[in-house]
Amino acid sequence: MHIESISEPWIKATIFTPDEYLGGVIKLCQDRRGQQRELSYVGNRAMVVYDLPLNEVVFDFYDRLKSISKGYASFDYQVEDYKTGDLVKMSILVNAEPVDALSMLVHRDRAEGRGRGMCEKMKDLIPQHMFVIPIQAAIGGKIIARETVRALRKDVTAKCYGGDASRKRKLLDKQKAGKKRMRQFGKVEIPQEAFIAALKMDED
Repeated sequence: MHIESISEPWIKATIFTPDEYLGGVIKLCQDRRGQQRELSYVGNRAMVVYDLPLNEVVFDFYDRLKSISKGYASFDYQVEDYKTGDLVKMSILVNAEPVDALSMLVHRDRAEGRGRGMCEKMKDLIPQHMFVIPIQAAIGGKIIARETVRALRKDVTAKCYGGDASRKRKLLDKQKAGKKRMRQFGKVEIPQEAFIAALKMDED
């Protein structure tokens, strides 16, 4: 199947903010692929109107806006149109298995940064297991970002007293072989909060 184009919904966003926070608000909108329509003043407050892709707003735009404006900005929007965009499907793989709940359509220009950010967050959110867990972001068959959750290290030689080096080596080799099997067959536990937290974009 060949897909000729993909369209995404765009919104008209109207934001009122005290003038001192206007620069941060404009930067936030531009970082989210926004296109400015209007900038005017109503009393001592600025009104800025932007066209924005709904995909860039739906998760944490409002939280970011409130943070930038210290809670003083207001935000209203309406869906206006669908526009063709250079969108790609980005998958997140945990231990080489795709996690369908974390797959998303992203703009190609933002895919690498978004994938890197999600991998970094998932690394912090997934608890350590007895085996190494690779976390990857991929577009098609191409890996665009990777992080690794290190394995828990169990001291299998704790009961070996003295200088029994050969026995320690056998135990470590056995542990290494066991971890290899676990990495191949082990199921990774992903906390529920990871799914929401990983989708939020941290920005300076």
